Amino acid sequence: MTSTQRIGILTSGGDCPGLNAVIRAVVKCANRRGWDVIGIPYSTAGFIEVADGKYDPDHLRLADHGYDIPGILQGLDVLQFLSGTILGSLNKGYPDGADNVAKILAGYQKLNLDALIAIGGDGSLDIIYDLAQRGGWNLIGIPKTIDNDVPFTEKSIGFNSAVQTVNSALYDLTFTAASHDRVMVVEVMGRDAGHLALHGGIAGGADVILIPELVPVLTPQVVTQICQHIAELRQRGRKFALVVVAEGVRGEDGQRQHLIGDLLATAIADRSRTLCQTGDTAYCDMDRVETRAMVLGHIQRSGIPTASDRLLAAAFGRKAIDLIAEGRYNRMVVWEAGRVRSKDLGDVIATVHDCHQRGVCPSPVEADSTMVKVARSLGIYVGDPETLPDPKAVMPEIPAIV
Repeated sequence: MTSTQRIGILTSGGDCPGLNAVIRAVVKCANRRGWDVIGIPYSTAGFIEVADGKYDPDHLRLADHGYDIPGILQGLDVLQFLSGTILGSLNKGYPDGADNVAKILAGYQKLNLDALIAIGGDGSLDIIYDLAQRGGWNLIGIPKTIDNDVPFTEKSIGFNSAVQTVNSALYDLTFTAASHDRVMVVEVMGRDAGHLALHGGIAGGADVILIPELVPVLTPQVVTQICQHIAELRQRGRKFALVVVAEGVRGEDGQRQHLIGDLLATAIADRSRTLCQTGDTAYCDMDRVETRAMVLGHIQRSGIPTASDRLLAAAFGRKAIDLIAEGRYNRMVVWEAGRVRSKDLGDVIATVHDCHQRGVCPSPVEADSTMVKVARSLGIYVGDPETLPDPKAVMPEIPAIV
């Protein structure tokens, strides 16, 4: 076993359910080895504050039971149930200026850390990896994002919980939509990936799911096909519809829209009126349907972490400590085929850079994936397969996980 005794941990980028569960798992596993874990507040900004003398390093040490709660509840272990992050986070890109970079490196040295565990998405891990290379840090990355778009891993912390939130929202909206025969358009997060919209939409009983990998642009043809699909549903007795659209779907001009859900709701209503003018009574019936849009927004980043995310957090936290004990640094913990493994962070970051330069998602939904096939088999409109983009145009070449 390595003599490493002092481990730093931070959370970076957008928050999501399960971050505290990872922190808890890391601290518990480390403490059983006799190691100390130092919680870095507000990601890399915490190193700057340490360098400026705003924190006593000894006060940043984390206890394995979370909070020191007084009274009969003292020692209550609550971290695995809490959303957000007790360490705070930072989502502002690369540190501004050489002075701040120097302070970050100095803060790391002042804490006398033997290794650092960074919990973040592809952008956060990219920044921290660069800093680690500059400072000679021993770094371990743990992927987290509700978008599930970090390359090389099938699962990221927070994704399953966000899917549950989308699923719950669609369940609630089903009854108000059915009560008024409405078309409800629900916009969900995901950045440039459609994993959250696809999984949440299928689980929540959506009739239409639009994701950027299959419907990158909201063309008039797509809107017409959606109207046709909803009209067919109405003719079969389903007088309402749930439409899920990922935020990465772009407008007809190919530009990213601030509220793509609102644009789609308006487009469905307008196209229905146009189709009604053809004399087809099915579309004239559609013309009388009320269309409403809603954005789930940051509620998708909150909520109690699901059991699945808590289990993943425990497995990832334990693997991170094992990698440090083995002296295997500059690795990212990944989930593949039911097992926790690791990948060279250099390969991960190289893939992220390549994908961003080519303007493609680092880990998109595959056009022929199981969930896409499931959606089509269930009668969900996800785009006309004859007009799909070439999967090779959106899927980067990913080397094997070892």
